[in-house]
Amino acid sequence: MLNNFSTFAKIGVATAAIACSGFAFASSEGWSADFAASQKAAKEADKDLLINFTGSDWCGWCIKLHKEVFAEEAFKTGVKDKFVLVELDFPRDKSKLSAETLKQNKELGAKYEVEGYPTILLCDAEGRPFAATGYEKGGAEAYVKHLNELRGQKAARDEAFAAAAKSQGVAKAKELVAALNAMGLTDGMIQNFYGEVIEQIKAADPKDETGFAKAAASKAREAAFQSELQDLAKKQDMNGALMLVDKTLKEGGFSTEATQQMMMTRAMIFAQQNKFDEAMKAADEAKAAAPDSEMAAGIDGFKGQIEGAKKKAGEAPAAKE
Repeated sequence: MLNNFSTFAKIGVATAAIACSGFAFASSEGWSADFAASQKAAKEADKDLLINFTGSDWCGWCIKLHKEVFAEEAFKTGVKDKFVLVELDFPRDKSKLSAETLKQNKELGAKYEVEGYPTILLCDAEGRPFAATGYEKGGAEAYVKHLNELRGQKAARDEAFAAAAKSQGVAKAKELVAALNAMGLTDGMIQNFYGEVIEQIKAADPKDETGFAKAAASKAREAAFQSELQDLAKKQDMNGALMLVDKTLKEGGFSTEATQQMMMTRAMIFAQQNKFDEAMKAADEAKAAAPDSEMAAGIDGFKGQIEGAKKKAGEAPAAKE
């Protein structure tokens, strides 16, 4: 159970260039596995990047998306004038890819903070994401329509940035914050790809009247907490994890949602330790912290599991001395 609690708490290509790069073409027709060459091709053709983070030999939804959408002629025709297609594969059979490609994919997966597959990112030729999606039912034509709608977010982003450039002070900061939020990207993506915009916000709003700097600092603390929690989970150090959660909760300064997540992490650690009464109490405290939240709706189910585990433990025969 300790392995699970931290996840709860949170969150026409340039052929010559590819041939010389040492990277292998992706197995899917029309897709490149070479990110740098794809960026170059996108810039030369004035296209965007469509990046498919996939697990080609194990991810059911990835395979389904490829079969229902990417392999269809309606998709190939619908995107050929707008996107350079990039397939970044994370197969179980590592022999399918070169060492260079495996290294590239791992680095890009971390940079784009990919947590699940398939993850589909729409990016400009510089590699900056402006929309994210995944599997969508309805087939190739519907998916192309979906992508076209998402592609509109780049135009909206650029228009918002251009408008903000004509503003000053807090007004400028607010416009930039709204532009970043409208893309619906993760905090990590914003940090990794829009650092220049973040610096503009800070410069335009030195007193943080927008609250952007404060929110960013809080999110950075959350990320650090999650990273440390993951390390403790790998070591199966439940006591250390509990101490970390208690320390972080005592420090405070997090959003209500993040606080509730941490409180539920605490409950799950107690459950792993078979401290069922403590787990029930911690779950009640977590629900009380935000009784109308999305997470609160599932806490009663968690409590039911704890009650079942406690009953089962009570029925188990005592160990012989």
